[in-house]
Amino acid sequence: MIHYRLPISFVRSLQRILLVGVCLLSLGCSNFSWNPFGGDEDPNQPVELVGIQEEVELRREWSVNVGNGQGDNYTEITPVVDGGFVFVASEDGDVVAVNSLSGDIVWREELEESITGGVGAGDGIVMIGTQDAEIVVLDQTDGEVIWRSRVSSEVLSQPQTNGDVVVAQTVDGKLVALDRQDGVQRWTYETTLPTLTLRGTSSPVITPDNTVIAGFSNGILVSVAAEDGVWSWEERVAVPEGQYEVERVIDVDGDLLLDGNRILASSYQGNIMAFDTLTGRIVWGTEASSYHGVDQGFGNIYYSDDKSHLIAIRNNSDDVVWQNENLEYRSITAPKTITNYVAVADFEGYLHLVSQIDGRIVGRSRIDNDGVRANIISDGGKLIVYGNSGTLTALSLQ
Repeated sequence: MIHYRLPISFVRSLQRILLVGVCLLSLGCSNFSWNPFGGDEDPNQPVELVGIQEEVELRREWSVNVGNGQGDNYTEITPVVDGGFVFVASEDGDVVAVNSLSGDIVWREELEESITGGVGAGDGIVMIGTQDAEIVVLDQTDGEVIWRSRVSSEVLSQPQTNGDVVVAQTVDGKLVALDRQDGVQRWTYETTLPTLTLRGTSSPVITPDNTVIAGFSNGILVSVAAEDGVWSWEERVAVPEGQYEVERVIDVDGDLLLDGNRILASSYQGNIMAFDTLTGRIVWGTEASSYHGVDQGFGNIYYSDDKSHLIAIRNNSDDVVWQNENLEYRSITAPKTITNYVAVADFEGYLHLVSQIDGRIVGRSRIDNDGVRANIISDGGKLIVYGNSGTLTALSLQ
Protein backbone atom coordinates (compact mmCIF):
# COMPACT_ATOMS: atom_id res chain seq x y z
CA MET A 1 0.00 0.00 0.00
CA ILE A 2 1.21 3.53 -0.82
CA HIS A 3 1.16 6.01 2.06
CA TYR A 4 0.91 9.77 1.55
CA ARG A 5 2.21 12.13 4.25
CA LEU A 6 0.98 15.67 3.68
CA PRO A 7 1.46 19.00 5.48
CA ILE A 8 -1.57 20.04 7.51
CA SER A 9 -2.16 23.07 5.25
CA PHE A 10 -2.54 20.77 2.23
CA VAL A 11 -4.89 18.44 4.12
CA ARG A 12 -7.05 21.44 5.03
CA SER A 13 -7.17 22.39 1.35
CA LEU A 14 -8.29 18.87 0.42
CA GLN A 15 -10.99 19.03 3.08
CA ARG A 16 -12.25 22.37 1.74
CA ILE A 17 -12.26 21.06 -1.84
CA LEU A 18 -14.24 18.02 -0.65
CA LEU A 19 -16.69 20.31 1.14
CA VAL A 20 -17.14 22.41 -1.99
CA GLY A 21 -17.73 19.29 -4.10
CA VAL A 22 -20.37 17.98 -1.72
CA CYS A 23 -21.96 21.40 -1.47
CA LEU A 24 -22.20 21.89 -5.24
CA LEU A 25 -23.98 18.55 -5.55
CA SER A 26 -26.76 19.78 -3.29
CA LEU A 27 -29.49 22.20 -4.39
CA GLY A 28 -28.99 24.37 -1.34
CA CYS A 29 -25.48 25.40 -2.44
CA SER A 30 -26.12 26.16 -6.10
CA ASN A 31 -24.80 29.72 -5.73
CA PHE A 32 -21.74 28.75 -3.66
CA SER A 33 -18.44 30.38 -4.73
CA TRP A 34 -14.97 29.69 -3.37
CA ASN A 35 -11.36 30.00 -4.52
CA PRO A 36 -9.45 26.85 -3.43
CA PHE A 37 -6.11 28.59 -3.88
CA GLY A 38 -6.68 31.30 -1.27
CA GLY A 39 -7.68 34.94 -1.47
CA ASP A 40 -10.37 36.87 0.33
CA GLU A 41 -12.90 34.06 0.02
CA ASP A 42 -10.70 31.48 1.73
CA PRO A 43 -12.55 30.64 4.98
CA ASN A 44 -9.28 29.70 6.69
CA GLN A 45 -7.53 33.04 6.33
CA PRO A 46 -5.47 33.82 9.48
CA VAL A 47 -6.93 36.64 11.55
CA GLU A 48 -5.08 39.91 11.88
CA LEU A 49 -3.57 40.60 15.27
CA VAL A 50 -5.29 43.23 17.37
CA GLY A 51 -3.69 45.40 20.02
CA ILE A 52 -3.41 44.05 23.55
CA GLN A 53 -2.90 45.56 26.98
CA GLU A 54 0.50 44.23 27.95
CA GLU A 55 0.71 43.07 31.54
CA VAL A 56 4.02 41.23 31.24
CA GLU A 57 7.17 42.13 29.34
CA LEU A 58 9.22 39.60 27.39
CA ARG A 59 12.91 40.49 27.61
CA ARG A 60 15.49 38.87 25.32
CA GLU A 61 18.30 37.34 27.33
CA TRP A 62 20.31 36.03 24.38
CA SER A 63 19.99 34.95 20.78
CA VAL A 64 22.10 32.75 18.48
CA ASN A 65 21.81 31.70 14.82
CA VAL A 66 21.68 28.04 13.84
CA GLY A 67 22.16 27.17 10.15
CA ASN A 68 19.08 27.53 7.98
CA GLY A 69 16.68 26.70 10.80
CA GLN A 70 13.73 24.63 9.61
CA GLY A 71 14.82 24.95 5.96
CA ASP A 72 12.49 24.71 2.99
CA ASN A 73 10.93 21.39 4.02
CA TYR A 74 8.02 21.25 6.43
CA THR A 75 10.18 20.24 9.39
CA GLU A 76 9.60 20.89 13.09
CA ILE A 77 13.03 20.46 14.63
CA THR A 78 12.62 21.28 18.32
CA PRO A 79 15.53 22.14 20.67
CA VAL A 80 16.04 20.38 23.98
CA VAL A 81 17.55 21.40 27.34
CA ASP A 82 19.73 18.98 29.27
CA GLY A 83 22.33 19.60 31.98
CA GLY A 84 22.27 23.38 31.64
CA PHE A 85 22.73 23.40 27.87
CA VAL A 86 20.38 23.88 24.93
CA PHE A 87 20.98 21.53 22.03
CA VAL A 88 19.57 22.60 18.69
CA ALA A 89 19.93 21.59 15.04
CA SER A 90 19.08 23.02 11.63
CA GLU A 91 17.74 21.29 8.53
CA ASP A 92 21.06 21.80 6.69
CA GLY A 93 23.08 19.90 9.32
CA ASP A 94 24.21 22.52 11.85
CA VAL A 95 24.15 21.07 15.40
CA VAL A 96 24.88 23.53 18.23
CA ALA A 97 25.26 23.36 22.01
CA VAL A 98 24.47 26.61 23.83
CA ASN A 99 24.97 27.51 27.49
CA SER A 100 21.37 28.05 28.59
CA LEU A 101 22.32 30.75 31.11
CA SER A 102 24.68 32.92 29.09
CA GLY A 103 23.83 32.03 25.49
CA ASP A 104 27.48 31.23 24.74
CA ILE A 105 28.03 28.62 22.02
CA VAL A 106 29.92 25.69 23.55
CA TRP A 107 30.40 23.77 20.31
CA ARG A 108 29.10 23.62 16.77
CA GLU A 109 29.18 20.50 14.58
CA GLU A 110 28.51 20.69 10.84
CA LEU A 111 26.96 17.47 9.51
CA GLU A 112 26.45 16.68 5.85
CA GLU A 113 23.03 15.14 6.40
CA SER A 114 19.67 16.87 6.04
CA ILE A 115 18.20 16.84 9.56
CA THR A 116 14.46 16.30 9.90
CA GLY A 117 14.08 14.86 13.41
CA GLY A 118 15.33 16.03 16.75
CA VAL A 119 16.72 17.10 18.97
CA GLY A 120 16.87 14.49 21.74
CA ALA A 121 19.31 14.58 24.67
CA GLY A 122 20.12 12.52 27.76
CA ASP A 123 22.75 10.26 29.28
CA GLY A 124 25.53 12.47 27.89
CA ILE A 125 24.45 12.23 24.25
CA VAL A 126 22.60 14.28 21.63
CA MET A 127 20.34 12.43 19.17
CA ILE A 128 19.04 13.55 15.80
CA GLY A 129 17.22 11.91 12.88
CA THR A 130 17.86 12.50 9.20
CA GLN A 131 15.95 12.60 5.95
CA ASP A 132 18.15 9.76 4.73
CA ALA A 133 16.87 7.43 7.47
CA GLU A 134 19.74 7.61 9.95
CA ILE A 135 19.98 8.20 13.67
CA VAL A 136 23.11 10.21 14.49
CA VAL A 137 24.37 10.31 18.08
CA LEU A 138 26.85 12.95 19.27
CA ASP A 139 28.76 13.51 22.50
CA GLN A 140 27.23 16.29 24.61
CA THR A 141 30.61 17.62 25.73
CA ASP A 142 32.22 18.32 22.34
CA GLY A 143 29.77 17.40 19.57
CA GLU A 144 31.85 14.48 18.30
CA VAL A 145 29.81 11.89 16.40
CA ILE A 146 29.74 8.66 18.44
CA TRP A 147 27.81 6.49 15.99
CA ARG A 148 25.34 6.47 13.12
CA SER A 149 22.72 3.83 12.55
CA ARG A 150 20.48 3.18 9.57
CA VAL A 151 16.73 2.87 10.22
CA SER A 152 13.86 1.98 7.89
CA SER A 153 12.80 5.49 6.83
CA GLU A 154 12.92 9.22 7.55
CA VAL A 155 12.78 10.39 11.18
CA LEU A 156 10.65 13.49 11.91
CA SER A 157 10.58 13.64 15.72
CA GLN A 158 12.91 13.59 18.72
CA PRO A 159 14.70 10.31 19.53
CA GLN A 160 14.81 9.43 23.24
CA THR A 161 17.11 7.43 25.51
CA ASN A 162 17.03 5.79 28.93
CA GLY A 163 20.79 5.10 28.94
CA ASP A 164 20.31 1.57 27.63
CA VAL A 165 18.57 2.11 24.29
CA VAL A 166 17.89 4.97 21.88
CA VAL A 167 14.32 4.84 20.57
CA ALA A 168 12.97 6.68 17.53
CA GLN A 169 9.84 6.67 15.43
CA THR A 170 10.04 6.54 11.64
CA VAL A 171 7.53 7.81 9.08
CA ASP A 172 6.74 4.30 7.83
CA GLY A 173 5.01 3.44 11.10
CA LYS A 174 7.86 1.79 12.97
CA LEU A 175 9.25 2.25 16.46
CA VAL A 176 12.90 1.21 16.61
CA ALA A 177 15.31 0.75 19.53
CA LEU A 178 19.08 0.96 19.04
CA ASP A 179 21.77 0.04 21.55
CA ARG A 180 22.94 3.16 23.37
CA GLN A 181 26.62 2.23 23.10
CA ASP A 182 27.04 1.24 19.46
CA GLY A 183 23.74 1.82 17.61
CA VAL A 184 23.06 -1.84 16.87
CA GLN A 185 19.36 -2.49 16.44
CA ARG A 186 17.79 -4.17 19.47
CA TRP A 187 14.16 -4.42 18.39
CA THR A 188 11.47 -2.98 16.10
CA TYR A 189 7.73 -2.53 16.60
CA GLU A 190 5.65 -2.03 13.47
CA THR A 191 2.09 -0.84 12.90
CA THR A 192 -0.12 -0.44 9.83
CA LEU A 193 -0.54 3.06 8.42
CA PRO A 194 -3.60 4.48 6.63
CA THR A 195 -3.31 5.71 3.05
CA LEU A 196 -3.36 9.41 3.93
CA THR A 197 -1.61 10.88 6.97
CA LEU A 198 -0.21 14.21 8.14
CA ARG A 199 3.51 14.88 7.69
CA GLY A 200 4.82 14.38 11.19
CA THR A 201 5.13 11.93 14.06
CA SER A 202 5.00 12.28 17.81
CA SER A 203 8.10 11.61 19.88
CA PRO A 204 8.12 8.37 21.88
CA VAL A 205 8.16 8.59 25.68
CA ILE A 206 10.20 6.34 27.97
CA THR A 207 8.45 6.01 31.33
CA PRO A 208 10.05 5.48 34.78
CA ASP A 209 8.76 1.90 34.54
CA ASN A 210 11.04 1.42 31.51
CA THR A 211 8.32 1.13 28.94
CA VAL A 212 8.17 3.00 25.63
CA ILE A 213 4.87 4.62 24.70
CA ALA A 214 4.33 5.91 21.17
CA GLY A 215 1.42 7.31 19.16
CA PHE A 216 0.91 6.49 15.48
CA SER A 217 -0.85 7.87 12.42
CA ASN A 218 -3.61 5.27 12.70
CA GLY A 219 -4.79 6.87 15.95
CA ILE A 220 -3.35 4.15 18.19
CA LEU A 221 -1.18 4.52 21.29
CA VAL A 222 1.15 1.58 22.00
CA SER A 223 3.24 0.57 25.02
CA VAL A 224 6.18 -1.84 24.74
CA ALA A 225 9.07 -2.83 27.02
CA ALA A 226 12.15 -0.64 26.47
CA GLU A 227 14.54 -3.57 26.90
CA ASP A 228 13.15 -5.95 24.28
CA GLY A 229 10.10 -4.36 22.63
CA VAL A 230 7.63 -6.86 24.08
CA TRP A 231 4.07 -5.56 23.62
CA SER A 232 2.28 -4.40 26.77
CA TRP A 233 -0.90 -2.67 25.60
CA GLU A 234 -2.47 -0.59 22.86
CA GLU A 235 -5.47 1.72 22.88
CA ARG A 236 -7.20 4.02 20.43
CA VAL A 237 -6.97 7.78 20.80
CA ALA A 238 -9.34 8.22 17.86
CA VAL A 239 -11.48 6.16 15.48
CA PRO A 240 -11.49 7.08 11.75
CA GLU A 241 -14.84 8.35 10.52
CA GLY A 242 -16.14 9.53 7.16
CA GLN A 243 -16.38 8.29 3.59
CA TYR A 244 -13.25 9.93 2.20
CA GLU A 245 -9.64 9.36 3.21
CA VAL A 246 -9.11 13.01 4.10
CA GLU A 247 -11.99 12.76 6.58
CA ARG A 248 -10.41 9.70 8.17
CA VAL A 249 -7.06 11.30 9.05
CA ILE A 250 -6.58 10.79 12.81
CA ASP A 251 -2.83 11.15 13.34
CA VAL A 252 -1.34 11.25 16.82
CA ASP A 253 1.36 13.76 15.86
CA GLY A 254 1.57 15.92 18.97
CA ASP A 255 4.13 15.05 21.62
CA LEU A 256 2.79 12.90 24.45
CA LEU A 257 2.59 14.30 27.99
CA LEU A 258 3.70 12.05 30.85
CA ASP A 259 1.87 13.03 34.04
CA GLY A 260 2.67 10.68 36.91
CA ASN A 261 1.08 7.33 36.15
CA ARG A 262 -0.89 8.55 33.16
CA ILE A 263 0.01 9.54 29.60
CA LEU A 264 -1.94 12.16 27.63
CA ALA A 265 -2.24 12.04 23.84
CA SER A 266 -4.08 14.19 21.29
CA SER A 267 -5.17 13.33 17.76
CA TYR A 268 -6.26 15.19 14.67
CA GLN A 269 -10.02 14.92 14.10
CA GLY A 270 -10.29 12.80 17.24
CA ASN A 271 -9.79 13.22 20.96
CA ILE A 272 -7.52 14.11 23.82
CA MET A 273 -7.16 11.01 25.99
CA ALA A 274 -5.39 10.06 29.21
CA PHE A 275 -4.32 6.44 29.77
CA ASP A 276 -2.84 4.57 32.71
CA THR A 277 0.80 3.98 31.76
CA LEU A 278 0.90 0.46 33.21
CA THR A 279 -2.40 -0.98 31.97
CA GLY A 280 -3.53 1.29 29.15
CA ARG A 281 -6.84 1.82 30.93
CA ILE A 282 -8.63 4.97 29.80
CA VAL A 283 -8.54 7.47 32.65
CA TRP A 284 -10.10 10.47 30.94
CA GLY A 285 -10.93 11.80 27.50
CA THR A 286 -12.66 14.56 25.59
CA GLU A 287 -13.40 15.22 21.94
CA ALA A 288 -10.86 17.52 20.28
CA SER A 289 -8.90 17.94 17.04
CA SER A 290 -5.25 18.83 17.40
CA TYR A 291 -1.98 17.92 15.71
CA HIS A 292 0.05 19.34 18.61
CA GLY A 293 0.79 18.13 22.11
CA VAL A 294 -0.85 19.40 25.28
CA ASP A 295 0.34 21.01 28.50
CA GLN A 296 -1.17 21.53 31.93
CA GLY A 297 -1.33 24.00 34.78
CA PHE A 298 -3.74 25.59 37.28
CA GLY A 299 -5.78 22.38 37.19
CA ASN A 300 -6.33 22.73 33.44
CA ILE A 301 -5.29 20.92 30.29
CA TYR A 302 -4.27 23.31 27.49
CA TYR A 303 -4.28 22.53 23.78
CA SER A 304 -4.27 24.35 20.44
CA ASP A 305 -6.85 22.91 18.08
CA ASP A 306 -6.76 22.61 14.30
CA LYS A 307 -8.22 26.13 13.93
CA SER A 308 -5.51 27.61 16.17
CA HIS A 309 -7.93 28.21 19.01
CA LEU A 310 -6.17 27.95 22.37
CA ILE A 311 -8.41 26.06 24.78
CA ALA A 312 -8.31 25.34 28.50
CA ILE A 313 -10.25 22.30 29.75
CA ARG A 314 -10.65 21.47 33.43
CA ASN A 315 -8.52 18.41 34.11
CA ASN A 316 -10.48 15.14 34.19
CA SER A 317 -13.67 16.78 32.91
CA ASP A 318 -15.30 18.13 29.76
CA ASP A 319 -15.65 21.63 31.20
CA VAL A 320 -14.15 24.35 29.01
CA VAL A 321 -12.61 26.93 31.34
CA TRP A 322 -11.87 29.39 28.54
CA GLN A 323 -11.27 29.49 24.80
CA ASN A 324 -9.16 32.10 23.00
CA GLU A 325 -9.99 32.53 19.29
CA ASN A 326 -7.90 35.67 18.72
CA LEU A 327 -5.20 33.65 16.90
CA GLU A 328 -7.53 31.72 14.60
CA TYR A 329 -5.76 30.03 11.68
CA ARG A 330 -2.41 31.57 12.62
CA SER A 331 -0.87 28.07 12.82
CA ILE A 332 0.03 28.38 16.49
CA THR A 333 2.41 25.97 18.16
CA ALA A 334 1.72 23.60 21.01
CA PRO A 335 1.09 25.46 24.29
CA LYS A 336 3.83 25.78 26.90
CA THR A 337 3.03 26.80 30.47
CA ILE A 338 5.36 29.06 32.44
CA THR A 339 4.50 30.68 35.79
CA ASN A 340 0.98 32.15 35.37
CA TYR A 341 0.93 32.01 31.59
CA VAL A 342 0.58 29.81 28.52
CA ALA A 343 2.96 30.58 25.65
CA VAL A 344 2.31 29.91 21.96
CA ALA A 345 3.99 31.18 18.78
CA ASP A 346 2.53 31.66 15.30
CA PHE A 347 3.30 31.59 11.59
CA GLU A 348 4.45 35.22 11.56
CA GLY A 349 6.92 34.60 14.35
CA TYR A 350 5.02 36.27 17.19
CA LEU A 351 5.26 34.80 20.68
CA HIS A 352 2.06 35.29 22.67
CA LEU A 353 1.63 35.03 26.44
CA VAL A 354 -1.87 34.07 27.56
CA SER A 355 -3.20 34.23 31.11
CA GLN A 356 -3.87 30.79 32.56
CA ILE A 357 -6.72 32.31 34.56
CA ASP A 358 -8.96 33.76 31.87
CA GLY A 359 -7.27 33.21 28.47
CA ARG A 360 -6.48 36.86 27.71
CA ILE A 361 -3.35 37.64 25.68
CA VAL A 362 -1.23 39.71 28.07
CA GLY A 363 2.17 39.75 26.36
CA ARG A 364 3.59 39.60 22.86
CA SER A 365 6.97 39.75 21.12
CA ARG A 366 8.06 39.04 17.56
CA ILE A 367 10.84 36.45 17.52
CA ASP A 368 11.42 35.53 13.87
CA ASN A 369 9.96 37.15 10.74
CA ASP A 370 9.95 33.72 9.05
CA GLY A 371 7.60 32.31 11.70
CA VAL A 372 7.84 29.63 14.38
CA ARG A 373 6.85 25.96 14.00
CA ALA A 374 9.01 24.23 16.61
CA ASN A 375 7.67 23.59 20.08
CA ILE A 376 8.51 26.23 22.68
CA ILE A 377 10.63 24.93 25.56
CA SER A 378 11.41 26.39 28.99
CA ASP A 379 14.40 26.36 31.30
CA GLY A 380 14.85 28.00 34.69
CA GLY A 381 11.97 30.42 34.23
CA LYS A 382 12.99 31.33 30.67
CA LEU A 383 11.23 30.56 27.41
CA ILE A 384 13.40 29.30 24.56
CA VAL A 385 11.99 29.79 21.07
CA TYR A 386 13.48 28.46 17.83
CA GLY A 387 12.40 30.45 14.78
CA ASN A 388 12.07 29.02 11.29
CA SER A 389 15.02 31.04 9.97
CA GLY A 390 17.36 29.56 12.60
CA THR A 391 17.15 32.20 15.33
CA LEU A 392 17.28 30.60 18.79
CA THR A 393 16.14 33.08 21.46
CA ALA A 394 15.85 32.93 25.24
CA LEU A 395 13.36 35.26 26.89
CA SER A 396 12.62 36.10 30.50
CA LEU A 397 9.32 37.37 31.86
CA GLN A 398 9.38 40.78 33.56
